[in-house]
Amino acid sequence: MGRKLKEASTESESSVLEEANGHDLMPEKKKKDKKKKKDKHGDGDGDLGEEMNRSSKKRKEHGENGAEAEVITKKKKKKNKKKHEGEAASEAIENGGSGADSVANGKEEEVRSGNVVVSGRNVKDPKYSPVESFADAKLPEQVLECCKGFTKPSPIQARAWPFLLDGRDFIGIAATGSGKTLAFGVPAVMHVLSKRKGKMAKGRRPLCLVLSPTRELAQQISDVLVGAGKASGVKSVCVYGGTPKEPQRASMKSGVDFVIGTPGRLKDLIEEGVCRLNEVAFVVLDEADRMLDMGFEPEVRSILSSTCSVRQTVMFSATWPLPVHQLAQEFMDPHPIKVVVGSEDLAANHDVMQIVEVLDDRSRDERLLTLLQKYHSSKSNRVLVFVLYKNEASRVERMLQARGWNAVSIHGDKKQHERTTALSLFKKGTCPLMIATDVAARGLDIPDVEVVINYSFPLTTEDYVHRIGRTGRAGNKGVAHTFFMKENKGLSGELVNVLREAGQVVPASLLKFGTHVKKKESKLYGAHFREIAADAPKAKKITFDNSDDED
Repeated sequence: MGRKLKEASTESESSVLEEANGHDLMPEKKKKDKKKKKDKHGDGDGDLGEEMNRSSKKRKEHGENGAEAEVITKKKKKKNKKKHEGEAASEAIENGGSGADSVANGKEEEVRSGNVVVSGRNVKDPKYSPVESFADAKLPEQVLECCKGFTKPSPIQARAWPFLLDGRDFIGIAATGSGKTLAFGVPAVMHVLSKRKGKMAKGRRPLCLVLSPTRELAQQISDVLVGAGKASGVKSVCVYGGTPKEPQRASMKSGVDFVIGTPGRLKDLIEEGVCRLNEVAFVVLDEADRMLDMGFEPEVRSILSSTCSVRQTVMFSATWPLPVHQLAQEFMDPHPIKVVVGSEDLAANHDVMQIVEVLDDRSRDERLLTLLQKYHSSKSNRVLVFVLYKNEASRVERMLQARGWNAVSIHGDKKQHERTTALSLFKKGTCPLMIATDVAARGLDIPDVEVVINYSFPLTTEDYVHRIGRTGRAGNKGVAHTFFMKENKGLSGELVNVLREAGQVVPASLLKFGTHVKKKESKLYGAHFREIAADAPKAKKITFDNSDDED
């Protein structure tokens, strides 16, 4: 929003200059009008430049009188500039935010409280104090209906609400299971209510957009937002691939307030003309790092370009890598609020006990069966087994079922309704043993998962952290048991660092692979590529007198 306000402010300054110079040149007005008619190629900027030259000449002729006139003109400019900036800020408030004018002139500040760090302009302003209780939020009762099952706002909610309700662009770095869906969901409902003013017309276009990397996470967010908006009459639609488009088209045409979806399907509906986002002024990118990892950057950019140019943008991410940072620089206010709960670097949940076991490929099946006897003997507690490949998920599922275990699986080769059914059985506890690929590793809020078993180590340590984050949620303790093979030795150094940061035991068998951390590779240029900061100066071409280059 700040970026657009800046432009509005510049435009208003130009109009003030024109107005001021117009007053200064009243005797010259008739001449100027004649000149305008004669000049076929003249434009507003040209006339302004000519006026300023005339004004300068006139001041020289009039000496002290000209200097006095200049002082008066400057005062008028200043007065008019303030007036126009105030109007621009008022316009921003009407579009869902307030205080953007003061933010532009504010200073960068940082507030630390426990494991929470808040940074950005004017963050020490009393109006941004964290919300200690739901009553402190001073929100309508029907909006807070969705929070009745909680005693107080979670740390990310307590910090996010004051800024989001004030229209500020926001970056949240927080682990999954921290309550971030309602952290942006409640302000989004308030945004809709302030815009609609009680008029929920049929066929209305959406005002809020939430982008998610996976179908399962999109559905989970939708479930929360449907509940959050129900009492207020705020309608949501969830769109993702793997299911028929027609019901999604029908929902869009009937009128919605929220659109939650995956980038691929959403882009399809936009291109069909079914989904129009030109009124969307509240945008959320959830699991932004995962979205870019999965190659959705072109779709994300295209979708964001379809939304209202004056918008409030919210990003949630578990980590803060350079590509996500660059995306934020491009599509967000130049001075967003950043709230970090925990660490923005790679760090595991400290409520999870991590056990790493080095073994060979052939030993994994028998070892998995032994661990299930240990961790899942009651066959009632939830255990999540992660594998790397789709075929591997099917094979492990069949192997466990053949050995008498009641198991389901979710992976990319399964149809969407099969994945939804399997996830539902696991959540309800009907089938509390599930095998999953990394499609389920990000963002899913599956309650009371006691144990995570990594049958195959993931391709990145980031995915390892997100996998084990399925347990130990909402203050509960959890266990993550990981199989590590010699084929994974390139990631041993990073894994050792994650274990040490969380105060976990590092087995000697893991240390034998070394603690070297491999340099991150560029997707385009490999390991020897050095990332260039987005604000780095442009390269200059240097030529010499005896250069062979032609001019």
